[in-house]
Amino acid sequence: MMVKSYIQIPRQVSEEFWDLERIEHIRMLANTGKPYRLYTRRPNSYRILDRIYFRAPLDSKQLSDNPVGITSTSLSGIPMSVPIYLGDMSYGALSGNPNIAIARAADSMGILAGTGEGGLHPEVARYRRIFIQWASARFGVDISVLMRGMGVVIKIGQGAKPGIGGHLPASKVTEYISMTRRIPPGMDAISPAPHHDIYSIEDLGQRIEALKEATGKPVYVKVAATNYVPYIVSGIARMGADGVIIDGHGAGTGATPIMIRDNLGIPIELAVASADNILRRNGLRDRFVIIAGGRVSSAYDAAKLIALGADAVSLGTAVLIAMGCIMIHKCHIGNCPAALTNKIDGRRIIDIDFAYQRLVNFIRGFTIELANILDALGLEKIDQLRGRRDLLYSLRLSKSVLEILGIEGRVEDLEHRVGEIWSRRRISYLGELIARGEPVIIGMGSTGPPDVEKPYRIVDWLRIDGAQVTRPPIDPYREDIETSFYLAGGRIYLSAPMIFDVTGGKSDVIDAIEWASLAMGVGLFTYNAKKQYWDISISRDDSGIAMWDDNPREGAYLRIPSSLEIIKRIPEDRDLLGYIVDEDLGDDDLEVVVSELDTELKRSGVRGYIDILARSSRIRDPGDIVKIILLGADSVIIPSSILDIAVEQGNRDVLRRKAFNLVAGMKKEIALISGAAGVYSMQSSMTGNRELLRAVNLSDRIASVIRVRQAGSL
Repeated sequence: MMVKSYIQIPRQVSEEFWDLERIEHIRMLANTGKPYRLYTRRPNSYRILDRIYFRAPLDSKQLSDNPVGITSTSLSGIPMSVPIYLGDMSYGALSGNPNIAIARAADSMGILAGTGEGGLHPEVARYRRIFIQWASARFGVDISVLMRGMGVVIKIGQGAKPGIGGHLPASKVTEYISMTRRIPPGMDAISPAPHHDIYSIEDLGQRIEALKEATGKPVYVKVAATNYVPYIVSGIARMGADGVIIDGHGAGTGATPIMIRDNLGIPIELAVASADNILRRNGLRDRFVIIAGGRVSSAYDAAKLIALGADAVSLGTAVLIAMGCIMIHKCHIGNCPAALTNKIDGRRIIDIDFAYQRLVNFIRGFTIELANILDALGLEKIDQLRGRRDLLYSLRLSKSVLEILGIEGRVEDLEHRVGEIWSRRRISYLGELIARGEPVIIGMGSTGPPDVEKPYRIVDWLRIDGAQVTRPPIDPYREDIETSFYLAGGRIYLSAPMIFDVTGGKSDVIDAIEWASLAMGVGLFTYNAKKQYWDISISRDDSGIAMWDDNPREGAYLRIPSSLEIIKRIPEDRDLLGYIVDEDLGDDDLEVVVSELDTELKRSGVRGYIDILARSSRIRDPGDIVKIILLGADSVIIPSSILDIAVEQGNRDVLRRKAFNLVAGMKKEIALISGAAGVYSMQSSMTGNRELLRAVNLSDRIASVIRVRQAGSL
């Protein structure tokens, strides 16, 4: 079947960044090649870039088809009609014809396109204005491939999966992909998390020099936007690269674990501002290119990112939408209804001319809208916009975020709990995890909080670091990540920092969770009616470790409400095994109390002897667990009712299998997050390690209490 027209967009039942309004805007440009709208005010959006505005008024009613603003510029000596880089999307992630349309559009429009990982489609190789990607697996790349196009991109990371490598599922590795990537057909193509010849900034410098020497072309480095991106970008510039492509949190991809996509990385606007700032401070900004990617949905987004310090923007998902993407989030399945990311088997293909013409029209309309913005700002050319933060202001951002961005605006600490605990996305995720027992894979960009879904708890405002270059990631697909924790002075061993609360649950669910916990070596939290205390144990038959609610007793845990007032007067008794901070009993957020208790015990010099266990009926997934551990917990007690949320009742064997999948899948996802953050051993490297966390416009007051810096801070 040949796809030659747009297909209807299905009703969006969950919150989306790429909502109907954004898709309509892109389709209008792609259909007409004319400007449509300069901006849309989104007062309820929690995305930082949506809370930034230009001081000069922009009026869509006065759009001109022939603006005078000049959008042409040059990148590393390459003339550009407009500072647009069509993002790195591989042959395999895309189905071939879209790759050709992208390269053809870049040539005809005088811009640049990345080829993505995985070798070079023979038709794409005919086009000139492409940058060849040199990624960790080096699939299908040799000197003849590197000599094609106008430059080389060393891919270190990407925004949708910081700290792990690319992932092309086995079902999409057809004969064509096998030949191009030079790998066996029908096998997962999972790139190593690190380049195994790049473990330091000096190693990266050697690769940059070697590729420049071999090709004579400019070399860019692509990184994910993570905690240390300002320093990484500074190192890349010092090592002689011509530029950097920074891929922000929320950027799209063909396949990524949902736990990585939604919990790691920082927004592009904070990364660009901080990277531009450190380069200028160190005299490295001249002749060094910054390309910003990740949720660039319009010329308005692009103009703001350029004003924050970017030289150009990378368009990925917007390009796919222009060619017909309807945002199903199932790119990894290989059955794309728009024939953009489907398996290459000849059954469904997109017409190259249709895709090419829509993309050319989109770029043309995007360019005219950008030129209109220049006119409204009183600027003659796009180069005059670069770094002009004085043209920007903001509403409803925290003071520290305004300082990172370097702009003025109205300071406001936002209410941190405004969303719902169980969104459709979270329920769907749980259902898939329980069905397979493997990390849940998904396509396209994040829909998680706070940028898209509304945040429900403090951890929704926090992002985990993704290791790159200065601290290489640990490959979770090829290396063992130590997720085990020892509690009670070594008397309790958990294979992962999870303890399931089986008090008060349904009997069949309790049976299933107990069986799965015993099989996987995680803990149980049960009530011992005979002795009138709670046990923390590996199985119900185990005598366990006693936990008391009232007076502390030797060799036991003391359960306390999640309350800052109680923290001030708890005993620091070395005979205690530790504390269970119970969010269901207190009025204060679990994250705040755990962090404060961890801090107080460290100040008293007894933290090494006393465990902190965090309990809540509102723990939802491994992302919550890892973040609470980073704030200071040793393990997290989670409700057995989590199995109820996505599972219909069945017989005992069915429920046990699903419970096993739940526990096994969560353990694997915890290992994935740890490896992506560059951690081999969780208990020794993650407990209380707040440096692996960054806040995204979280209230400065709360961020200060939990001692987590804002994303983009130097």
